[in-house]
Amino acid sequence: MNTLAVQKRIFIVCFLFIPVILLLMFVVYPAIQLFINSLTSWDGISAAKEFIGFKNYKEMIFNSGDVWISLKNNGIYFLVHLLFIPLELMIAIILDSRIKAKGFFKTITFLPYVVNGVAIAYAFSFFYSPYNGALNEMLKAVGLEWAQQNWLSNEKIVNFSLVVISLWRFSGFHVVLFLAGLQSIPKDILEAAVIDGANASQKYAKIIVPSIALVIDFVLFQNMRGALQVFDIPFLVTQGGPGYASSTFTLYTIDTAFSYNNFGMASSMGVTLLIMIIILSWIQKGLFKKVGRG
Repeated sequence: MNTLAVQKRIFIVCFLFIPVILLLMFVVYPAIQLFINSLTSWDGISAAKEFIGFKNYKEMIFNSGDVWISLKNNGIYFLVHLLFIPLELMIAIILDSRIKAKGFFKTITFLPYVVNGVAIAYAFSFFYSPYNGALNEMLKAVGLEWAQQNWLSNEKIVNFSLVVISLWRFSGFHVVLFLAGLQSIPKDILEAAVIDGANASQKYAKIIVPSIALVIDFVLFQNMRGALQVFDIPFLVTQGGPGYASSTFTLYTIDTAFSYNNFGMASSMGVTLLIMIIILSWIQKGLFKKVGRG
């Protein structure tokens, strides 16, 4: 092996050493420790950890209805965001076209994503307030008093009220991602399609969507991961209430650990969340590739 090859290998090893060590310390080791804790009845305080095998997993799956309620609520976030992805792409296409003040509109679209999440939560808490809240006042102003609701205490609509906050906050981020993908498409391809007589829907289906397939795949993954991990909005706005009506899987996991001191069960829920993200991501990629080939 010549000197240049040896130097190149040493250079690569040196650059990878620190990232690999950090990965082992802050990702791999905590994941292993999380799985070990999930097999115990640890309360998070005592030094002793009684080994109970997979009892926590059985309890979580078969005897905890609140877990399934929380997962159902996560599913609402996932489905509503999924339905809005085509609209987000259409907004990105409009912003990518030659419209006046598009830089201003791009900024306004992305602004909710960079605003502090706590500020957003409290702002919407006042917006939804049944006592002089802006939403009920606007409905009253246009003669729709019958549509006024207790938006955050009605079990039937509370999750949809929270999903609106999530949409307002994260849709702009998706639009910006789509914009980045659209701007990578060579303009001469779109111009050639117009010359050949392609209409808007044909350009959308045959050129735009295939060209930004990787961006769409990433947005779908972000939607799935974000829906399973959503925490801050229900925690800050409703604390998971009324009851567990607006609780999510992550919020219920944290309650299990810190409110009930059951770190063993919370660890098993953390492991389950990790497994769900991996499995759903694998399924999504498989379906996406199948649709792409189709």
